[in-house]
Amino acid sequence: MNKIGKYFNTFDITRGLLISFLLSAFIYIHHFNLSYPILNTLLGLLGLYLLLASERKSWFWSGVFVGLFWFWWIILSFKHYQMLWAIPIGLLFIALIYGIIFWAIAYLSEKLASTLPVQALSVLILKGLGVLAISYIHPFSFDWLKPELIFIESYLGIEKWQFAIILSAVILTLWQSRPYYLLLIVLAYHPLPKNVPTVDKDLQIISTSIPVEDKWKESHQPLHFQMFFEQIDKAINADKKLIILPESVFPVFINHSQEIIDKLQARAQKINIVTGGLFADGTVPRNSTYIFTKNHILVANKVVLVPFGESNPLPDFLSDWVNEVFYDGAVDYVASADITDYKVEGKVYRNAICFEATSEKLYKDHPEHMIVLSNNGWFVPSTEPSLQKLLLLYYNKKYDTTIYHSINMSPSYIIQDGMIMEVE
Repeated sequence: MNKIGKYFNTFDITRGLLISFLLSAFIYIHHFNLSYPILNTLLGLLGLYLLLASERKSWFWSGVFVGLFWFWWIILSFKHYQMLWAIPIGLLFIALIYGIIFWAIAYLSEKLASTLPVQALSVLILKGLGVLAISYIHPFSFDWLKPELIFIESYLGIEKWQFAIILSAVILTLWQSRPYYLLLIVLAYHPLPKNVPTVDKDLQIISTSIPVEDKWKESHQPLHFQMFFEQIDKAINADKKLIILPESVFPVFINHSQEIIDKLQARAQKINIVTGGLFADGTVPRNSTYIFTKNHILVANKVVLVPFGESNPLPDFLSDWVNEVFYDGAVDYVASADITDYKVEGKVYRNAICFEATSEKLYKDHPEHMIVLSNNGWFVPSTEPSLQKLLLLYYNKKYDTTIYHSINMSPSYIIQDGMIMEVE
């Protein structure tokens, strides 16, 4: 208890809070449209400097608050299950996971460095390697913590080699107490995008604003469905060639609804339609994308499921209990084994549904174009849509994949050539 008590002192908690604020500021700066490359660059560098200069107790609190600042919105989903009592438990769970990860990096670095020559430099290098490796640590398959993301809207690059240069510059500055070593970060410089990409005028991306509670009520669905068909008709009248609607915008098993299929297929004679819906593969439920073209219907199933939200990552005996207690005995969705690419009007698109678009797995073979369908209704109002957008910008920069994102409960957008363009 005395050892644990040593972590609860004002200095370490305050220092951890400051560090986490600096390492999380880029999310809130973007969320409130206050992003400036020079500001993001300076805040990120200062956050890394203070973190690497800190001892393990401050690392623990830095992890606690980073977890909360980045992912506090996860607990908003509890309100949709009438589980307000679970909110403090969820926050504590998030805080402890990332607090322990950060603490473990500092602890192992300090212990290993004590056996190496030049201990002061060794501990800094090991901590730097730990920060570099954080993006490979995925608690319960959740992989949104990528430290290099702090520079996504800065003058510095987000590739691993660029982040390694930034960390090296900070480490040398701390070791030698000579700020001019920070000049090494010019080797990680990444130019800002200059040319505004042109938006494909043949493409219509739909945003919807349907709260989760209304979305799944059968009594509301006829009105919603009629609205979607009217939007498709409007796109047809505007001579669009492709319309994209959000994730599970038809929250029914479309393959069991001939009426919906007939209505969509009739319209597909005049426009290609990409829409979210459910798919029943026998007794197996899937979260899917339906692609309707003039002479063909393709179903592309989700490959990477949301931890706990769609698939329980716990062992079976715990998973069944959690589903029974927290999700009224609901059955987990099932992921597809294969990534789906499909062609519309001569252009090949990679299919992605919400969470999986932020997974490295979906960028295998560097797809040139990706259509993403999302439902952010579970987490609004919050910073989740902003963090999701920055993660997709990260993958656009890393893989040069143009991303077309149709969303429920937040604005839709296109990401191309390192720029985000919101669409009407």
